[in-house]
Amino acid sequence: MSSPARFETGMMTQDNWKGQWICDGKSAPEKPEQFFEDDPAPMFRKSFKVGGQLTAARLYISGLGYYDATLNGKPVGDVVLDPGWTNYGKHVYYSVYDVTALLQRGDNAIGVTLGNGWYNPLPMKLFNRFNLREVLTIGRPKLIANLRLEYADGRVETIATDTSWKTAPSGLLRNNIYLGEFLDARKQTPGWDQPAFDDSAWANAVESKDKTGPLVAQFAPPIRVNRTIPAKAITEPKPGVFVVDLGENFAGWLRADLRGAPGTRIELQYGELLKPDGNLNPMTTVACQLKGTGMGGPGTPIPAVQKDVVILGDKPLTYTPRFTFHGFRFVEITGLAEKPSPADFTGLALAADLRKAGQFACSNDRINAIQQMVLRTFLSNVFSVQSDCPARERFGYGGDIVATSEAFMYNFDMSGFYAKAVLDFAADATPDGGLTELAPFMGIADRGYGGVSGPVGWGLAHPLLVWNLYQYYGDRRNLEQQYETARHWVEFLSEKAAKDFIVTQCISDHESIDPKPEAVTATSHYYQATCLAAAMANELGKSADQKQYADLADKIRSAFVAKFINNSGKVDIGTQGAQSFALYMDLVPSELRTKAFDRLVSEITNTHKGHLATGIFATQYMLDQLTQFGRADLAYGIVNQNTFPGWGWMLQNGATTMWEHWEKEEAVYSHNHPMFGSVSEWFYKALAGINAAPGSVGFDKVVIAPQIVGDLQWVRASYNSIRGNIISDWKLDGDTLQINVTIPANTTAEVWIPSSASIIENGKPVDQAEGVRAIQYPTQPNGSTSLRIGSGSYHFETYYK
Repeated sequence: MSSPARFETGMMTQDNWKGQWICDGKSAPEKPEQFFEDDPAPMFRKSFKVGGQLTAARLYISGLGYYDATLNGKPVGDVVLDPGWTNYGKHVYYSVYDVTALLQRGDNAIGVTLGNGWYNPLPMKLFNRFNLREVLTIGRPKLIANLRLEYADGRVETIATDTSWKTAPSGLLRNNIYLGEFLDARKQTPGWDQPAFDDSAWANAVESKDKTGPLVAQFAPPIRVNRTIPAKAITEPKPGVFVVDLGENFAGWLRADLRGAPGTRIELQYGELLKPDGNLNPMTTVACQLKGTGMGGPGTPIPAVQKDVVILGDKPLTYTPRFTFHGFRFVEITGLAEKPSPADFTGLALAADLRKAGQFACSNDRINAIQQMVLRTFLSNVFSVQSDCPARERFGYGGDIVATSEAFMYNFDMSGFYAKAVLDFAADATPDGGLTELAPFMGIADRGYGGVSGPVGWGLAHPLLVWNLYQYYGDRRNLEQQYETARHWVEFLSEKAAKDFIVTQCISDHESIDPKPEAVTATSHYYQATCLAAAMANELGKSADQKQYADLADKIRSAFVAKFINNSGKVDIGTQGAQSFALYMDLVPSELRTKAFDRLVSEITNTHKGHLATGIFATQYMLDQLTQFGRADLAYGIVNQNTFPGWGWMLQNGATTMWEHWEKEEAVYSHNHPMFGSVSEWFYKALAGINAAPGSVGFDKVVIAPQIVGDLQWVRASYNSIRGNIISDWKLDGDTLQINVTIPANTTAEVWIPSSASIIENGKPVDQAEGVRAIQYPTQPNGSTSLRIGSGSYHFETYYK
């Protein structure tokens, strides 16, 4: 007999919260420039007694913008930068900690420090246009907590935030998401979060009157230290200026052992690049391009760089930031009396605590390096939102999600993280159905359709994630809850579209080398959104809606063909992007698909000499279509290039994370940008051949179709679906192709063996093999043989040359 199972629930209603929101009672500055002056992060504490034997103790807590909590001086957990950023006017997340082991019978104390986060931002005008204080739900940092104590005798006691809590300013004088922190160690209060501390001189907390949305249990994975990165080298490009090289670009913190006389001021400035003379080049990480004199408004430092400042106290200090994070590889340090050692510095890479879902490796070192570059970039951009970059902007742009969501999902369990993203976009949807360019919304609405609505390819993040969450994880509840938002958006777009069903306005294939076919991309994504609405309606049994959106999709498709596709198969301006969009979306009539594809191949091989010229979306679409048309070899050649443009070119130029721009640029564009990471999806789907079968939900039906291309000698990959691990592992041994496949329980698979020769499975002819249910031999020489198999592990061998 198995052991009894148990579970706990969070707060079932808002009435379960006995605590009230509290703050330090300070008012916001009157003038913009005053926001940039010292404003210490507030500390809060509460002494209490534990009067008996505890069986359980749980801390329910939220703090805006961020909180850092201890019990008896010990951290309540290893989560940082909590709670996750969302539209605080709609809802605020709280977390729960098991703190039983941190409490003692008798005297105890809880201590909490609050950071500004996204809730109390500076008034600097990002891009010289957007003041977060005018767009976000903001206020003075505030705290709410319930500490629930359960005793062995059945008693339950709750220690809740109220005005009996004490507050005082900390030694953290400034903290900002973009600009960093200013810590004066001389002003820190030793032992302030211990039971014996005398808080009689502290002020009482004040009830916060700032309005925010209801508290919701945080279900997305929290942010933790993902790994540690030892410093690789330290240089001194000029006297007294030391540059620490962590060896790779990442997002997070620098842990620094600092020594000096009391009052020594040490500055740590962060960046991705170095200047030719070895000094720091911070310009790709400046907050939202605030570089020119007078930009950003009164008080804004120019350039608005990432910088932490520490004033030492009377003893050495191990410094780690608390309420900010940085995107960087290099740290320029001034104020030290002597050259430090690399052992004094460690990078702490932060990321949402995503469970790893996929593994991919192959015989090509460059392909492996590209995969690692993608993963490093992805993990630098999951700080409760999937960001465009971890330094300059840090926003949850929808277009980046559209381009990379499946690549993320093959590599990580994104079920909770993307469910939160869906809620973020739904929370910011406009009353007339518009979806924003990014969520949480902070003011940017480029090439949208009025008000705060965003461009089509960016708003598409909402319905695409809803559908992908259903396809990958079987999340039907999310489908049910979000259908109306997705449907409403199609209605919104239909009102904005021309009478001929053509949508003309969008950011389009961002950062493509070729000219962007704006109307092609906009109308294609309008068509995709409509098809998604029809598919959702079908799954939910809404037959009238399904017919309505299927009919609308047919009209958009017909209009697209009439407007953009000629009889030679050329789509609009005929670029790689235009051809790939139309082919991927199945907007090309069947009789013209071959011609349209031939045009794409010509653009690749003739116009661009085997290189890509695509941007954020068409890169994914082109690699997919090349594979679908049997030219995975050409796709592999594109990916494996080490000349401009491509991923190999980035690696050739020292990149450890992907760039925002195909060109090497060192003054504007981010060097840690995930939008070209769709190539990792292609590694899994094409090179390993792990695919969900059409119509499957949660990978209950799988297609294994590995592409044996180029100089590859082996590929090993796995994807841990909700039903179990799916493995595709192949290698060439002379003229023998060996393919190992594992299919989990309650799953069936179709395996495509790229050979027309006889096939052996585990030493037996395949038609005698256990678990092989059907065989479809190729109808042409050199074709693939299709096998239908059930769950289990298989070892196939065949002649291949």
